Amino acid sequence: MKKEKISIIVPCYNEEESLPIFYKEIDHISKEMKNVDFEFLFVNDGSRDKTLEEFRRLAKKDKRVRYISFSRNFGKEAGMYAGLSNATGDYVAVMDADMQDPPSMILTMYDEIRNGEYDCIGLRTSSHKGYSLLRKFFTKCWYRLIGTISSIEQVPGARDFRLMTRQMVDAIVSMQEYNRYSKGIFSFVGFSTKWLEYEAPDRVAGETTWSFWKLFKYALEGILAFSTTPLVLSAFIGMLFCLIAFIAIIVIVVKTLLWGDPVGGWPSLACIIMFVSGLQLFFFGVMGMYLSKAYLEIKKRPIYIVKETEKDLK
Repeated sequence: MKKEKISIIVPCYNEEESLPIFYKEIDHISKEMKNVDFEFLFVNDGSRDKTLEEFRRLAKKDKRVRYISFSRNFGKEAGMYAGLSNATGDYVAVMDADMQDPPSMILTMYDEIRNGEYDCIGLRTSSHKGYSLLRKFFTKCWYRLIGTISSIEQVPGARDFRLMTRQMVDAIVSMQEYNRYSKGIFSFVGFSTKWLEYEAPDRVAGETTWSFWKLFKYALEGILAFSTTPLVLSAFIGMLFCLIAFIAIIVIVVKTLLWGDPVGGWPSLACIIMFVSGLQLFFFGVMGMYLSKAYLEIKKRPIYIVKETEKDLK
């Protein structure tokens, strides 16, 4: 009887310190699961350290190790898509190399998914260990916002770490959009998902590259990719201001006919003009962001460009 195969996808950016620790742990887990074959697919997202050299070393040491090295930094979304597109397993897991996604959880996730009741086993955390108070506040607000304005389900505290069936992975890969927001795509394709609660440990090495600004831009990607509510909101506010302006005109005309038209009120008028102008610029910006996303999609640029794989090793 042919063994089932699990592909482990690990997008990496400057993870040379974490990789030996991660590989040692995931190799240990694979040896415990003797009834399952493994492949380890690492993706180098334009790292500036010796991450690629570590990939080469592991690939020479272990035939199960594969890697894809990008020509430059394309972002984690591109890294996950490249891994999913090239994975050959019956089940596919996406996880980070910093050990905040514990490899030991693969054991539990595999037992859960092979029963056939679920197509995806995902992990979520509510502790947000290591987050500042400000980041915790904005994270909470973000999930409330995206849950309100989007038609897709966004599970608070959901990690990218999940184990999926081949059918679900194929559905995700079929969505070849350039502007990718994987958490939304995972939800959009559907399929039944079971969430397991866990507390994410600290990184074993290195520092996170996710600054507040990068997280903010990533949040905007989620809104623009799976919601048109900002456009509807801009149209609604535009109509509201037109109504207010119409009522104001009637009030001014009636006031002038009854009591004359004394000169005055220019400071308040200037403030109103600046306020309305600011709103106009804001919503022009919103429309511009949607147009820019459409512009990038129309160009049909590749999501990533490969410079090297394990097949290039001599």
